[in-house]
Amino acid sequence: MIYPLLPDFLTRVLGAGPAALGLVEGVAEATASFAKVVAGWWSDRVRHRKPFVVLGYLVAAVARPLVGFAQSWGQVLAIRFSDRVGKGVRTPPRDALIAALTPARSRGRAFGLQRAMDNAGAFVGPLLAALLLKILDIDERRLFLLAFVPGLLAVLLVILRVPERARKAPEEQAAVSSAATRERLPRRLRIVIGIFVLFALANSTDAFLLLRARDAGVPLWQMPLLWALFQGVKAAAGVPGGALSDRIGREPTLLLGWGVYVLAYVGFAYVETVPATWLLFAFYALYFALTEGAERALVADFAPERLRGRAFGAFHAATGAAALPASILFGVLWSMIGPRATFLAGAAVALAATISLLVLHGRLRQAS
Repeated sequence: MIYPLLPDFLTRVLGAGPAALGLVEGVAEATASFAKVVAGWWSDRVRHRKPFVVLGYLVAAVARPLVGFAQSWGQVLAIRFSDRVGKGVRTPPRDALIAALTPARSRGRAFGLQRAMDNAGAFVGPLLAALLLKILDIDERRLFLLAFVPGLLAVLLVILRVPERARKAPEEQAAVSSAATRERLPRRLRIVIGIFVLFALANSTDAFLLLRARDAGVPLWQMPLLWALFQGVKAAAGVPGGALSDRIGREPTLLLGWGVYVLAYVGFAYVETVPATWLLFAFYALYFALTEGAERALVADFAPERLRGRAFGAFHAATGAAALPASILFGVLWSMIGPRATFLAGAAVALAATISLLVLHGRLRQAS
């Protein structure tokens, strides 16, 4: 409900520019990255994932609606900081919990399902936002406050319905926790995370895509609908995309998805009409469907169970930390040289990461 309206709210209502938007989103993602490191390591130590997941969703549910009270982009920055702390606390333990509950042969499909359900919520939310904005004439601030309701429901569902595997005996638990603290992550996992970081340097916040859509003439009331289309395609294609990585391999699926990203960014560089913008958002969604499940499944494949909290923490932290310079630089370049050259630069970096994964594809499975 909130995200598709945030770029316009920051730039039009609060007077922030593209550079400020990049700073807000970059700091938000970097904050989540550091929280993910701590949460992943800690959940390995205590061998309980669910309390971290509950706390993370609760913090986000309380923080996000506060945007409705913001009077400056600095206040939005503080709110996004708090929101992303919640995301950082919940994400590695949640992914480790999913991996623990899923057979290895269907792990790609399982993570694809998780991402598809996340995107299904992001599909319904913008539809509700568009309905409230267009038909009931509710303004943005009141809409932001109403987002507390689904956030609270999500927390209750985690508490009441999400299971967790039984904890090990205290003596075995202590031994595993101590060993996991000292053990390094596998070399091949570190290699692939490095490639993910290179790609993340091209992957600035999607808030710039929404800003680009406004530049192309998409009216404000259509922005939630555009975002709903984007999330709907991600939700519909998420499970097939994750399952594809179970069939043809994680790396080939990632290469296909990154190729979609490169082509989409080239398209955003040149888009000038509203219909073309809608088509581009639908095409760009395929990148997420092909990569989100495959990335997480690959991390789970390369990490032993005792280290999965740390592994997912390192993965999310490294890629999220790259989002800070990526988003700030994207915003600065947008202000200096315009959106076209900026999107083309992002496509070039993404292409370099794609080539790196292609070159190292054959070596990753042999690395130890």
